[in-house]
Parts: sequence; C-alpha cells; structure tokens
Amino acid sequence: MTDPLTRIEEYRSQFSALANKAYFNYGGQGPLPQQALEAIAQSYRDIQQLGPFSGQTNAWIVREATATREAIAVELGVPPHTITLTENVSVGCNIVLWGLPWQAGDGILITDCEHPSIVAAVRELQRRFRLEVTVCPLRETLNRGNPVEVLAQHLTSHTRLIVLSHILWNTGQVLPLDRLVRVCHDWGAQSMHSRKAKVLVDAAQSVGVLPLKLARSDVDFYAFTGHKWWCGPEGLGGLYISSEAATSLHPTFIGWRGIEVNETGEPIRFKPDGRVFEVATSAYPLYAGLRSAIAVHHQWGTAEERYQKICDRSKLLWEKLQNFPEVHCLRTSPPECGLVSFQLSSNPEERTKLHRELVKFLEREQQVMVRTILNPNCVRACVHYFTTDREIEQLAIGIDRFLRQF
Repeated sequence: MTDPLTRIEEYRSQFSALANKAYFNYGGQGPLPQQALEAIAQSYRDIQQLGPFSGQTNAWIVREATATREAIAVELGVPPHTITLTENVSVGCNIVLWGLPWQAGDGILITDCEHPSIVAAVRELQRRFRLEVTVCPLRETLNRGNPVEVLAQHLTSHTRLIVLSHILWNTGQVLPLDRLVRVCHDWGAQSMHSRKAKVLVDAAQSVGVLPLKLARSDVDFYAFTGHKWWCGPEGLGGLYISSEAATSLHPTFIGWRGIEVNETGEPIRFKPDGRVFEVATSAYPLYAGLRSAIAVHHQWGTAEERYQKICDRSKLLWEKLQNFPEVHCLRTSPPECGLVSFQLSSNPEERTKLHRELVKFLEREQQVMVRTILNPNCVRACVHYFTTDREIEQLAIGIDRFLRQF
C-alpha cells in the first residue's frame, strides 16, 4: 500500500510551480499542472499542422468547445447548453449586468463583500440607467447572524437583480446559496411587478472548491473561472445561465460565434443556447488545458472528498494561527472553505503597512506566497486539498519570524 505522504508528493509533482515554494494563492491563480500545459502546447501544434484557418481546424474548434462545455457542465451539475465560455469571472458578470433590460428606477442589491470590479460595473450601470443600488451588509454575519435574513431585509419593490458571491473572496464566508436564491425568488413572485428578481453569483472562489449541483439551486446566473481552484490556464472561464433566466438576457457584444447566418452569409438569428454570448476568436488551445486540469483533480477523489480535505487543511492552518497572540483570524471558528484571512494589528493605521511587509517578508525569506486584501484589511492564505503539513508549518514559522522583529 502506498504511503499517504509518498502519494501526495507524487501527486504534487504534476505541479511544477509547487516544487520550490509554499503556495497559498489559489484564490488568485492556481498553478498549472504539467499535463494541462502539455495539452495546450499539443493543441497549438495540432492547429498548425491542420492549418490555422481551415475546414479541419474549424471542425476541431467545434469539437473542443463542445467537449469543454460538457466537462464544465458535469462539474457544475447543469446541462451543457446552459454554459457560455468566457475569459474570466468579470466577463461573465458583465454579460449579465449589461444584458438585462434595465429601466430607470430599477434596483440592484449588492453585498458589502463583492470584488471591486463588480462594484465598479454596478456603479456605472447606476449612472447610465439611473438605477437604485442597495448595499446589503453581509460581512457582519461572518461569525454571527443569519445572512439570509439580512439579505431579505434589504429587498425592495424595485429590486431586479441581486449580486452576491457564493464564497466571499475576502472573508472566506460560504453563503447558503440555495436558501438565498429561494428567498429572492419567493420575494419576486410575491412582488406586484411582473419582472422577477434574479440572482447573479460571482463564483470565483467556489468553483473547484465546493461540490456543486447548480440545477437544484435554481440560481439564475453563475460566473466562474478556470484559473483559480481548478488550476487551469488563465484566460478561460464560463457563465451558467438557467433556461428560464436566458429568456430575459440579451447580448451586448456580438460576433460570429453567437449568430447563425443564411446561405448568403446574412445574420438571421442568435444561437439558441449559451453560445449566443460568445463573441469571436479565442485562444482555443486553452480548452484542452482546462479539461486536462479538471481531470487531474479527479485523480485525487470526488468533489465531496476534495472539499472535505480543503476544510481539514484550512482548519489546521487556522489552529496554527491561534497560537499567535498578535494574529487575529477574521473567522472565530474553523473555515468552511480554503480561504483563511487574518490580521496582525488592532491598530488600523499600522495594519496596512504590517500586512504588506509580511507578504514581502514571507516571499523573500521563506518562499511562502500569500496576499493582502484591502477591504477588510487583512492577509489571505488559500489552502487547497493538496496543501501539505510542511507548507502550513512553513507559513506559521514565517509569521513567527516576522513578528519577532518587533
């Protein structure tokens, strides 16, 4: 029987980026496994051999895109036709934000833990269409309180879209998506307005972490990426759109991939599925890279097994951090995902400088990679299911050495 330590080292050897560092930035970008890198390179070679613009290559692209949608759909628990291939989470969210039929006075409800790119897009929508934007204070429910009740209290008769994250990118809180969607839809059904409120989810930190059955959740829109927890190539993500929600969404950017033409080349209709929001030429070899990365994770175990391992690893790090009086974890109980956020000082004026210096010190002196978050002001370490005890200990030692300087 293979020793567990030997097994994980053999598994990790597929990720060359892990060979000389303790990596805790999966929530920013995951390391690419070797077989995914090779799949991308082989795809580029195949295209050149077939001819970059040829009938054979066009047929190859269709097959690759279809296979990629199918692979993603299995991971998310949805039909393939509901998947749009995008570049990243922000593109997916913008497809929804700019594709809904806004009217002056309509309302958007957004939480106080959303990524700046989403906040900026919502503000521009507010300016252009004279929308009402309400901010729901979910950060305060990290350790106590009920996020479902708080969100329900902020729904109004004008709310048309609720924007939230499945896992909050800064605090690591896992929101009860099914219950939140149900509250939003139930409220919309009871509203005097005919236009039902819809839910857009930023899934940057949940895809590749949580076991997902999106079709059961009744969520309307779910925007995700392949380059974070799936450890796929940067530049490839997706957007799930439920069949019901698709009827109210229209493309803002339009290109040949999303339209059908007649025998004279005239555009006659939009494609009837998620492809309608795909615009034009993309880096198609990335498709094989993402599928290969997903396949690597399957070598370890089921989505449920991997998620449990992530929680176990995160708990170990969280417990290590409790040993430092100077360290304050944002969560007062073990994390529910791979994000472990903490602060070094109770003095807000010192905190920003200390956090930046810690991140630089850890990378320079310990080959440990974490990142800062500005709101709330903290340091974030991301733990995957194949993060080792040694890496966690290396991070703890690095924090201890940093603190001893003061």
